[in-house]
Amino acid sequence: MIVAMRFIGQNAGQWQAVTMNLTPDPSLDDSPTMTPTERRASGSLASIFALRMLGLFLVLPVFALEARKYPGGDDPALIGLAMGIYGLTQGILQIPFGVASDRLGRKRVIIFGLLVFAAGSALAGSADTLHELLIGRALQGAGAVSAAVTALLADLTRDNVRTKAMALVGASIGLMFALSLVLSPLIAAHIGLSGLFVLTALLALAGVIVVLWAVPAEPVIHKDAARGGLRQVLADPALMRLNLGVFVLHAVQLAMWVAIPAFLVQAGLVKDDHWQIYLPAVLASFVLMGGVFPMERRGYLRGVFLSAIALIALVQVALLWVSSGAPSIATLAWLLFAFFCGFNVLEATQPSLVSRIAPAASRGAAMGVYNTLQSLGFFAGGWMGGQLVKGYGTQGLFLTCAALMLVWLVVAWPMVAPVRTPTPSTDPSKTP
Repeated sequence: MIVAMRFIGQNAGQWQAVTMNLTPDPSLDDSPTMTPTERRASGSLASIFALRMLGLFLVLPVFALEARKYPGGDDPALIGLAMGIYGLTQGILQIPFGVASDRLGRKRVIIFGLLVFAAGSALAGSADTLHELLIGRALQGAGAVSAAVTALLADLTRDNVRTKAMALVGASIGLMFALSLVLSPLIAAHIGLSGLFVLTALLALAGVIVVLWAVPAEPVIHKDAARGGLRQVLADPALMRLNLGVFVLHAVQLAMWVAIPAFLVQAGLVKDDHWQIYLPAVLASFVLMGGVFPMERRGYLRGVFLSAIALIALVQVALLWVSSGAPSIATLAWLLFAFFCGFNVLEATQPSLVSRIAPAASRGAAMGVYNTLQSLGFFAGGWMGGQLVKGYGTQGLFLTCAALMLVWLVVAWPMVAPVRTPTPSTDPSKTP
């Protein structure tokens, strides 16, 4: 270990001591086992996602019905805008938040974003009119911390365990979605929509506590390293393929759900019992996720990735066929299970690939672009789904979804899985 002096200013005396470790690090191994610090980082950052997304998901199942009780609630277009504007403001601000996390530090940006999200939730909870509710939802979306959180998770994990870490985040989001379908009507019956927004604010503040007390310290690299920018992120073909992919994935996901609930009702399952299909499908797909990690270590990541895209395309084709008749509950359950299997694989591997391809100094910017396309995919999927069902029926919807997945498969085909490079362990106990 040596100590060097780095010039940091124009005037004499503005030098900074820089410690450089030139001793080979025995922790530069390819172990698939997470270190204690990696487990702590993965669990704590996944819990931030879970707390934030649970608050959002609890609102969604009852929003359209409860919003009608507000002054102005007789305008369906205004209700739709109030529901969707969250995704729009979040999509606009993901890149600025990601770039800011590269320059100002991840934790600082995450805490600020969670406080903005909590303020928006509190404003929505105190709203007396639909217009005030819309402003609160827009402020909620302004707390766009997804890019900063995933960039910090990438900073704190090695390449060979990063997909596992990202899968934990994806699993937490999927589980919160499934739980919200069960809990939302029950909680809303007691505290109403305004109470759900207050609960969402409290969950966001709990996330701030997790950042301060549970998340490991962020690496020093973001204080000393040269900063990257958007230009190199947008010029990278591999990153742009992934950005296109996350847009298509979430557009198809949201578009599907314009028709899936009606299919389940048509099959004989009442609305309040839909969770009996969703929850087992999500949980069972998580069990199969365990097989992805050993296949990735054996060099089959590209095959797994492309197979997941193809699987979702086949699900859309099957739904197209089912939509011409009377679907059965069993058929829909199996198709949703297959969809979630492909979806969860892609949700885990795509952000992992982005974090490994992007230079460390531009990681926040890269995740910002990625999450922006994800949010815009939600927005486009909701709009596209409604328009297609209105104009062409469910067959037109699923035909379009299948075509989008096939286009993505063609675009993704040239992908090359990044070479895993050993990185120093994030476990301080292993620092020589």
